Amino acid sequence: MLTIDSLHVSYGGSLILQGVDLSVRQGEIRAIMGRNGMGKTTLLKTIMGLVTPQSGKILLEGLPIQSVPTHEIAAKGISYVPQGREIFGEFTVFENLRLGTLGKPRSERKIPQDVFEYFPVLYERRNQRAGSFSGGEQQMLAIARALVSRPKLLLLDEPSEGIQPSIVKEICVILRKIIAETGLTILIVEQNVDMIMEVAAECAFMEKGAIVENCSVSDLRADESIIACHMGV
Repeated sequence: MLTIDSLHVSYGGSLILQGVDLSVRQGEIRAIMGRNGMGKTTLLKTIMGLVTPQSGKILLEGLPIQSVPTHEIAAKGISYVPQGREIFGEFTVFENLRLGTLGKPRSERKIPQDVFEYFPVLYERRNQRAGSFSGGEQQMLAIARALVSRPKLLLLDEPSEGIQPSIVKEICVILRKIIAETGLTILIVEQNVDMIMEVAAECAFMEKGAIVENCSVSDLRADESIIACHMGV
């Protein structure tokens, strides 16, 4: 589904990504973990076309996208939920969801019914201003907005940030259900170890702008020293 080969990215003369290699299979949730400042968010932004790489390749289903504009990457089937969610607080839930359809032809700008089935609270409160929602509800809205375009690949950046544990667990259950029913692929950047244990199958660790270890979540459960080594916890 997604293949990244020797990806290099610089900001202001500083090399942020230093030869990232990563592959993500269709229908899996792969996590990227690591301490702050290791390049995780930059990697997601580069995949989405928000940052231009100096060198390397990003292949989506075998086709290069590293030089493709962001709106075309979205049209090819990638959706991105940034850190902090970036929902529009003055807009209603329904209006926020409608924004997720704007890249489609006018005749296809409909919110799929199954989005409301995955997140029933959004349907119940569809006419309410999004700014009145809790952090967890806003995260559900941000994910739902990313899903209305029917992506093949969903990029999530720190989705558990500022959310109470019970809502994080609920989101994990919903994400697993979506993958089981649709075959969606998810690449998730996250520092919440409990969430990764709950939702992901495979994990890659980043240090100093490079992937330094890949392992299964089963390996993480069996050997806690892997987390301690790369996360400092």
